[in-house]
Amino acid sequence: MKIILFANTDWYLYNYRLPLAEALRDEGHEVLLLSPSGKYAQRIQDDSFEWQAFNLSRRGINPLKELRTIFRLTNVYRNEKPDIVHHFTIKCVLYGSISARKAGVKHVINAVTGLGYIFTSSNLFARLAKHVVEFLYQRVLKGSRVIFQNQHDLNYFVKNKLVSKNQYVLIPGSGVDVDKFKPAPYAEGIPLVILPARMLWDKGVKEFVEAAELVNQSGVKARFALVGDVDEGNPSAISRRQLQEWQEQGAIEWWGWQEDMVSVYQKAAVVCLPSYYGEGLAKSLIEGAASGRALVASDIPGCREVIDDGVNGLLVPTQAASILADALKNIIYDSKMMKRMGNCSRKKVVYHFSQQKIIAETINLYNNLF
Repeated sequence: MKIILFANTDWYLYNYRLPLAEALRDEGHEVLLLSPSGKYAQRIQDDSFEWQAFNLSRRGINPLKELRTIFRLTNVYRNEKPDIVHHFTIKCVLYGSISARKAGVKHVINAVTGLGYIFTSSNLFARLAKHVVEFLYQRVLKGSRVIFQNQHDLNYFVKNKLVSKNQYVLIPGSGVDVDKFKPAPYAEGIPLVILPARMLWDKGVKEFVEAAELVNQSGVKARFALVGDVDEGNPSAISRRQLQEWQEQGAIEWWGWQEDMVSVYQKAAVVCLPSYYGEGLAKSLIEGAASGRALVASDIPGCREVIDDGVNGLLVPTQAASILADALKNIIYDSKMMKRMGNCSRKKVVYHFSQQKIIAETINLYNNLF
């Protein structure tokens, strides 16, 4: 079979879906990865994958330009003649589904990788865009199989009649390589708390900084690090200047993008994600859990699937820096609890979220299309 994987960034394909592409190739399928060009395109090709550049504006709303994008994508599908197209992220799902229908592609899979900014932001543009996107979802998802990463998102789509009963499946995330991300002894010295994510306001970065200040003021010794780069294509992006100012104030460190995340998790004592973003399944949490670390995150869909409150971590309300600070202090104070939670994290990920398990479920879905 020929399969196209289409996403809005080459970063997403490389970091989240390359193992799926590798498994498909190992089974003898032809795989084409499609995305806008970026610094990860060459890495994809260095792994001997066919990759094709497709220009897509993540924030574009000009109707004529967006129609041209759909027209161009339709031509790609007509020329490539795939047996299956698999779309990730909102625009790719919407435009890809329309283009696949026009090009006569028989088998379409759409991944809802979280509700995202449009569904969670309260600003006027997002509220208006939400209604438009729901209207489009209701029409373009017909005839496709839809993958959801958490039960909340699935329920939302069913309740609002955006999908029908026989077209959806629940597959929790993209999985994690449990042989690569594995427990290591805790680093000696002052405990390190990390927030690994894109630097977006709605990932809870501001609340993390405020919690770090409160913990430091309480006399508890801990280091706090933001690990991730600015996502300038996202309307919720935090400026580099703001991140640098926070670092200069001394409460947190900003590490930026880190290539070797395995060693980052091994340095950490606690992995934190105080997000109020529309998460699908928070990959940073499952990577931290696979690394045997205690977790602290918001009690929202995409986080609560990974954390059993009080067992392998703590769940906290969104946008509540003081409660977040208390949760972090409780774990930092009690090293025995921290290690116990880390052990439970590892067990949960191996059982529920291993890359091998998730890829097998996805390929099984492909096979059941025929």
